[in-house]
Amino acid sequence: MIGGVLAKDLVREYKSPLYVYDEEIIRKNIRAFQGYITYRPFSVYYAMKANPNLSVLKIVKDEMAGIDAVSANEVRLALKAGFLPRQIIYTGSNITDEEMDFAKEAGVIINIDSLSRLEKFGIRYPNSELCVRINPNAKASTHTHLVTATDDKKFGVSYREIGRIKETAKKHGLRVIGVHAHLGTNIFNAEEFIYMMDIILDSAKEFPDLHFIDFGGGYGVSYKPGEKNLDMGSLGRAASKRFEDFCSAYGRKLELKVEPGRYVVCEAGYLLSEINTIKRRMLPSGDVKVFYGLDTNMAHLARPAMYGAYHHIINADNVDGEAETADVVGNACESGDFLGKGRKIAKAHEGDVLAILNAGAYGYSMSSNYNLFARPAEVMVKGGKARLIRKRETFDDLVRGME
Repeated sequence: MIGGVLAKDLVREYKSPLYVYDEEIIRKNIRAFQGYITYRPFSVYYAMKANPNLSVLKIVKDEMAGIDAVSANEVRLALKAGFLPRQIIYTGSNITDEEMDFAKEAGVIINIDSLSRLEKFGIRYPNSELCVRINPNAKASTHTHLVTATDDKKFGVSYREIGRIKETAKKHGLRVIGVHAHLGTNIFNAEEFIYMMDIILDSAKEFPDLHFIDFGGGYGVSYKPGEKNLDMGSLGRAASKRFEDFCSAYGRKLELKVEPGRYVVCEAGYLLSEINTIKRRMLPSGDVKVFYGLDTNMAHLARPAMYGAYHHIINADNVDGEAETADVVGNACESGDFLGKGRKIAKAHEGDVLAILNAGAYGYSMSSNYNLFARPAEVMVKGGKARLIRKRETFDDLVRGME
């Protein structure tokens, strides 16, 4: 059951493969996050790159959260969803002049990622306000592709170059009203967040005109049964105390901002897929190798192939049946096309629906048309009812624009 609806019924109505999101879980997670930080003023800015579906954004807006956007088109979609410009922070990496001009004209908060972009912004828009992204060279215990705040990563201006930020700002009459940092993603060590926070707060002392400090996202979500999410209660209390102390020393209260993405939508999402092929191959050892072949693949959910990421998988048609060990593989022409290896799953038959859990974040948003596979439909469920929130792609969608 997902949101009171049988997975099999969802596939029967909307076909397979299918992304499904539980609205109540999204709302619950946003409300929980808003309570973790006791300091006020405090704002949650949803990192929409995790899942930018328009219906998801409207739920976020309804829950009084803002938007962390990382591209001009994300800004456009956030505005389309009804967010006010002041509710959007645009943190672009290696942005163009055209993207900068668009963001400035749109009136969103621009978060500058480099000294060269700061100079260009100052020449084009002297006497303006802006935010600056600081790289604190802080390590995080996560996959190397998910670390964003060390010297060897492309993001931000080094905390050792605060003087150069101040010089450029002074030259062009710029007011740095915000300082931003982002440690990485899916991090479970609260002490690493606090270490990063301390470096950023120390850097923030150098800017007298601040309105806010944004500590980004990356809050860990468990993917494996038995694991626990990052203890946001403890982290929230520690962060609130540090920020309160900082503001007392700074001389006035600033706004504290954070940017959860995965934490909001991950556990709310499922990728449903029918088994269309089962192979049981006898190995020379005498063991039997079992493959559950799905009608979805790495183009629809890239994380397992890209990061070796774990997503729990259950047989939605036989949840409590006797288990067998199988590799869950997709229908793309790649040896690396797998959704799970060596998984114990209730014994399945061709036609059964497998549910791939925790697919609400970086599932559809990272999907592609590799092998010319069309992307699945997306459905939102609530209180036993489902509604289509994105149509399944067609062949015409895939070839539109070709000549």
